[in-house]
Amino acid sequence: MKLLTAADLIPHADYEQQRDAFRQRIIEVKRRRRISVGARVTLVFENRDTIQFQVQEMIRVERIFDPSKVQDELDVYNELLPAEGELSATLFIEITEPERIKQELDSFRGIDRGRSVALAAGPYKVFGEFEGGHSKEDKVSAVHFVRFRPAGGFADALLDVSQDASILVDHGAYKAEVPVPEELRREWLKDLGLPTTSKTGA
Repeated sequence: MKLLTAADLIPHADYEQQRDAFRQRIIEVKRRRRISVGARVTLVFENRDTIQFQVQEMIRVERIFDPSKVQDELDVYNELLPAEGELSATLFIEITEPERIKQELDSFRGIDRGRSVALAAGPYKVFGEFEGGHSKEDKVSAVHFVRFRPAGGFADALLDVSQDASILVDHGAYKAEVPVPEELRREWLKDLGLPTTSKTGA
C-alpha cells in the first residue's frame, strides 16, 4: 500500500473546516473494517484512510506545524500500513469494568507471541505477526499492532464466495472465532490488490 506523504495531508486550516465531514467518512470506513472476536478482542484493519485520519488528528491535537516533525509522524504511522500482499490491523483488548482491568489484561500476557491470532479462508490460515514492544513478561498492553502475510491458496480461497472466511483468537482460556462479513471480506480483497467481485468455486 502506497505510503502517505506530506502532500497527502489536508493543511491545518482546511482540515479544521473539513474535519466533521472527514471524521464521518472515516467512521463509516472503520465500521466496515472493524470486527469483534469474542467479548474482549476487536480488530480494526488499517488502510491509507484510517492512517491519514490518525496523522491529521495527531497534528491537530499536538499543533505540529514544523515540516520535519510532520514527517516524523508520517514515518511512525506509515509503519502501520500493510505492505503489498499484506493485511494489517490494530488489535484492542477491550475491558470496560475498571475492577477487572488488571486481572483480565494479565490473562492476555503472551498474546503477541506464538500463533494466537489467525485469519482463515477455506482450509488456509495466516497467523498474525505482532509488532514488538507492547508487552513484557509481567505486563501486557491493551493495544497491539498485528500484520498478516497471506501465502499459499489463501487469496484464491478469499476470492471464492463458496469458501468461508473467519478470524480466530486462541490464547490461553480465551478462544473465539467469528465469520468475516462480506463488507470486511471486500476490504481485505482491496488491501491485497485483488478484484472485489468474488468468484464461485467449482
